[in-house]
Amino acid sequence: MDALGIIFSNIHDANLPELTAGRTTASIPFCGRYRLIDFALSNMVNSGLTKVGVITKSNYQSLMDHVGSGKDWDLARRHGGLIILPPFGVSESTSLYSTRLEALKTVTGFLAKSTEEFVVLSDSDVVCNMDYKDLMEFHSRRQADITLVYHKTAPQSISGNNNILLSVEEKGRVTDMAFDPSEYKSEEVNMYANVCIMRRTLLQNLIADAVAHGKRHFGVDILGANVNRLKIFAWEHRGYFVRISSLQSYYDESLKLLDKQNRDNLFASGGVYTKVKDSIPTTYGENAIVKNSLIADGCCIEGEVYNSIIFRGVKIGRGTVVKNSILMQDTLVGENALINCLITDKNVVVKDRRVLSGCSTHPFFVHKKTVL
Repeated sequence: MDALGIIFSNIHDANLPELTAGRTTASIPFCGRYRLIDFALSNMVNSGLTKVGVITKSNYQSLMDHVGSGKDWDLARRHGGLIILPPFGVSESTSLYSTRLEALKTVTGFLAKSTEEFVVLSDSDVVCNMDYKDLMEFHSRRQADITLVYHKTAPQSISGNNNILLSVEEKGRVTDMAFDPSEYKSEEVNMYANVCIMRRTLLQNLIADAVAHGKRHFGVDILGANVNRLKIFAWEHRGYFVRISSLQSYYDESLKLLDKQNRDNLFASGGVYTKVKDSIPTTYGENAIVKNSLIADGCCIEGEVYNSIIFRGVKIGRGTVVKNSILMQDTLVGENALINCLITDKNVVVKDRRVLSGCSTHPFFVHKKTVL
């Protein structure tokens, strides 16, 4: 597939302020051992893309630590491979970007030096397993200028900002776009997945024209403004697809993966790669009980765990009960504690005999390195 990939790592940080206080959206831990960027990167690698640029803005130390040279995704290459694109990529950039179009402006040099014919743009807040070869085939068959990926969703499940709804005719041509609409008049809508493909030279021309006319928003000023001028088509992704657009959606979508059918739908169709860590196996105490939970390696479980996701290196003491919770890496829970509907960031310490509980519609979040 003659295409390069571009992933936006910071665009949706405002939707998840609790989880992005010290990291990018792309590096948010997910499902016990992954980061959100793993899904976008794996989709590109599995589709044959060998050159991927990751646009960063701020707080990207953990992202760089996670992706490294790209070896775990087979992107540690002499030519192409994984390329981190920090802010201030052009000489006239004197401030951090705030929109997708401004972010693309900072990588015009990267685009100009590339030789691939097509560009695949993807956000990092999406959890899915997608074959871009099917997208490319649709794009070529329709002779489209731009092809957008969308999925059908119920209006009540939409959250976060910068949502775009598409009006799509029978053959896939996009006829209209609605930006963050306040009212939804149908039971199911076509939600743009923030994944698209186009020729690299077309993207360069669109960016140059938008910058010359003082435009700032990729969705409104490039996609929306060109619906009637360019051949913009939409391709429906019908596989597993969720967008992490709030702390509540992070909690809900994480726990849905305790269902084996959901895990199979996400992981069975292709590999999802992540950073390999050589950890010891998880150890279980004599009185430990674990039911309907995902437990990563390197943990020590001496208490009881129900309907929860436990990341690497977590320790749960004797007599402690953990229910409906997400405990991130190296969380330490003491003895005889009760944990329910809790999300802990990395390196949290919960001392003995503590009782912490949120509810399924409002999980309690504990920031990184907090001691309770």
